[in-house]
Amino acid sequence: MPETGPTVVLPGRPLTIGETLDSAVLLLRGQAALLIPLAAALAAGEQLLLLPLRDVAGATPPLWWAPSLSAFAPFWVLLSVGAATEAMIILLLGNPAARAAGNALLGQRTTARELLRAPDGRWGSTVGLCALVGAVMLFLSLIGPTWLVGFALLGAVAPALVIDRVAPSRAIRRSATLALRVDGRGAALRVLGYLVWWILRVGLGWGLLTALSTLGLVSDRWAAGAAMLVWAMVNAGAYAALACLDAVVHLETRIRSEGLDIHLSRAATPRTPADLLAVGG
Repeated sequence: MPETGPTVVLPGRPLTIGETLDSAVLLLRGQAALLIPLAAALAAGEQLLLLPLRDVAGATPPLWWAPSLSAFAPFWVLLSVGAATEAMIILLLGNPAARAAGNALLGQRTTARELLRAPDGRWGSTVGLCALVGAVMLFLSLIGPTWLVGFALLGAVAPALVIDRVAPSRAIRRSATLALRVDGRGAALRVLGYLVWWILRVGLGWGLLTALSTLGLVSDRWAAGAAMLVWAMVNAGAYAALACLDAVVHLETRIRSEGLDIHLSRAATPRTPADLLAVGG
């Protein structure tokens, strides 16, 4: 098995909730050179995409809250689109994060260059599933709080695709199945992770924008641009962290429910990503 200890990304055993969150942070730290710039580009694109919807809804910076109930309908659409784009970005980031997590479980270090150049990255299937997940999340968000259920169940789509190597048509079902195992532990951890990072995002974003405004560093003319930049920066870190959490939770759930750790302990060395396919693939 891979080495164990407090600084190991995935020690190859069932983890506590705290250890799972720590493992996700360690995975992000090891892959920050790739995940953070990629997340920043996607988060910036998200801000540009949402800008016209914010104008229609009358949402104003820094929190982009609609000022009146008369704008509730367009504001709800804005929130729904935002929920869908968040899920899509996390899924895209989940591709390299999951491949890095799989290699970490095998005791291998993965560089950003290796993740980018991997011939078996399955990016085409990832983009296709990204569009499908985005459509599902948009629908669930429009009809009400059911978006939370969708978010909880869809965390392992990218890991199922690139670690388990299931067919794209099976990835969503595989994700939901794993999320509900062990009394829904995976689903609960994903929701917990989202809430933790949501609180951090609001605190950091609001605090930074308030500080800039108090110091007179941002004029009213540039308030919208500054808010978009700050939220893109804050969201980039959160999205990358949540993608890493999805990857860790996926593998930890397989260890708990499929005996993945036992299978790997019996595998011949050196272990390869193919050894991750044999259990519950």
